[in-house]
Amino acid sequence: MIKKTVNFDAPDVYHLYFGDRDGSPGTIITFFPYPQARQGQVGGGQVGITTFVVPVGSLGFWEERLSWHGVTYTYAKRFSENSLQFTDSEGLRLELVEREEGDLSSWTPAGITAETAIKGFGGAVLFSRDYKSTIDVLENVLGFDKVGEDAGYARFQSTAEIGNVVDIPLLDMEWGNGGAGTVHHIAWRAADDAEHEQWRAHVASNGYNVTPIKDRNYFKALYFREPGGILFEIATDPPGFARDEEPEELGQRLMLPQWFEPRRAEIESKLLPITLKN
Repeated sequence: MIKKTVNFDAPDVYHLYFGDRDGSPGTIITFFPYPQARQGQVGGGQVGITTFVVPVGSLGFWEERLSWHGVTYTYAKRFSENSLQFTDSEGLRLELVEREEGDLSSWTPAGITAETAIKGFGGAVLFSRDYKSTIDVLENVLGFDKVGEDAGYARFQSTAEIGNVVDIPLLDMEWGNGGAGTVHHIAWRAADDAEHEQWRAHVASNGYNVTPIKDRNYFKALYFREPGGILFEIATDPPGFARDEEPEELGQRLMLPQWFEPRRAEIESKLLPITLKN
């Protein structure tokens, strides 16, 4: 965990960020933990599967580790890549895929080595209500290149080393329902504030209702919903997660933006204690 803060739109709920040791772009997954959240249903208008990339040759290790933790997994193959698919305790769909791209992780908790550790995102499988329109947005608005089609999926790729592969089932899917075990949105990267402004203008010029730019303290963000129902975010790389903590102390204490500091005692009183374990 590289940042423990709150949902800036609802500060009585944590916003927890997990990533590599440095909180590098392309490695960050976040959670809003609601202990009494209703169960969601994965379906159209959502990220269907979150893909993490691991070093080539490490899937055997992950088979053993998942089994040791009592996690049931299945094998999948798309575009000549083998992956392990499984769900977490609330039904979030995840997969591990081997790829050469991406730096080895420098964070190796007990039992995991740099040769087996997750490097970051591989990308995602998007479940669309209107897959042809979602494909149009990926190609003609966001600038992804189509790789090809295989096993009922189309694959698209951007220029980054990790987090850059998106697969879409070639069928329109029934609406999912948000809640525990579902993904709220997927984020794409902008290099800096100037590029971010350009993306906002570009998305708007293509006819999409894009939000104002929001200050999330560690990045700036804008949002729009594409025709297939999936909420897209574009977020800046800077300023990063070390702006208010030393790099070696990331994620160890509750960090609040300056506008919430006067309410720290009130906010902390409403949050449940968190204990981390490997």
